[in-house]
Amino acid sequence: MSSQYNLAVVVSSSVSLSDESTEPRSTTPQDGQSGFEDTEPANSSMQEFYQLYQELLLTTLALTGIIFIAVLFSYSLNIALNYLIGACTGVIYWRMLAKDVERLGREKQQLSKTRLALLVGLILLASRWNQLQILPIFLGFLTYKAALIIYVIRVAIVSSSSQPRQP
Repeated sequence: MSSQYNLAVVVSSSVSLSDESTEPRSTTPQDGQSGFEDTEPANSSMQEFYQLYQELLLTTLALTGIIFIAVLFSYSLNIALNYLIGACTGVIYWRMLAKDVERLGREKQQLSKTRLALLVGLILLASRWNQLQILPIFLGFLTYKAALIIYVIRVAIVSSSSQPRQP
């Protein structure tokens, strides 16, 4: 086993996104004896990942609610529900991506591309079924990207305001 796998298996958290256990486990006899002195940085970076995931998920859900209500009052119930279907698909996509990133390095060497089939399937369904409309569904799906943009802007403003100004 390579040392890359040895360091990756020590990440543990009670907020794990996957259903599998992330408890440290020994893969070879010498792994159990080494003590893994470098587990703290890996654990703290995974904690940061979980916090970022939760913050972005809550922002996405808040945006979804606000936009759904705005679309409901501006357009019809059908369009608002189409938006909501797309937004829910975006949340599912976001969760699948987070699970994939969580497993990266531990179990996988690269991210899978099967998540995109979720959107493609939904768009194909919308194109075949007269009750669904493609544009509101697609814009709803992109709601998680709006949450990312809000996060980046917020972090940029906080980091620029915390830097001392030079005369």
